[in-house]
Amino acid sequence: MYLIVGLGNPGRKYAHTRHNVGFDVIDVLSQKYDIPLLKLRDKAVVGEGRIRGQRVALAQPQTFMNLSGESVVQLVSWYKPEDDHLLVVFDDVDLPEGKLRFRPSGSAGTHNGMRNIIYLLGRDDFPRLRVGIGRPPEGWDMKDWVLAGYDTKELRQTMFDAYLGAADVVAEWIEGGVDAARQLVGKLNG
Repeated sequence: MYLIVGLGNPGRKYAHTRHNVGFDVIDVLSQKYDIPLLKLRDKAVVGEGRIRGQRVALAQPQTFMNLSGESVVQLVSWYKPEDDHLLVVFDDVDLPEGKLRFRPSGSAGTHNGMRNIIYLLGRDDFPRLRVGIGRPPEGWDMKDWVLAGYDTKELRQTMFDAYLGAADVVAEWIEGGVDAARQLVGKLNG
């Protein structure tokens, strides 16, 4: 069983904002692989199905970003994925808008949601896929930046393309592992 968790904040107010890229990638996976997100389990909206022949659970924690670990710990306890079969998808202000980064393990960086997950799981040895949202312009508060949407048609297209690419990276990781996922990220980032 693979557990793919996309981070974000619940509610219409936060839909399609920079901080919700994890939710948006999960939505793309849900649609592409016909895995409806219908269950409420472990403080998350969850869908179960198959991607490239493997059993998967897609999850969007409903705890708000900074408490994401509360849901992830419960999901891991329920689904019991092998250590390397948990993948977390989230936004990264240190990557340019639309760029991807895949890592098999590592720190939370500046991301409070990942920091909470690592703290509550007690480990950081699980894969993660970051989607770049760029740094705020001069004079912008970081919180306002990550909770803002995309203000141009071109940027919305860039980010949607990134979500499609991220979904492909997730599928590639499930089928071919870390190296295959990294190779695809390299191609997508061009």
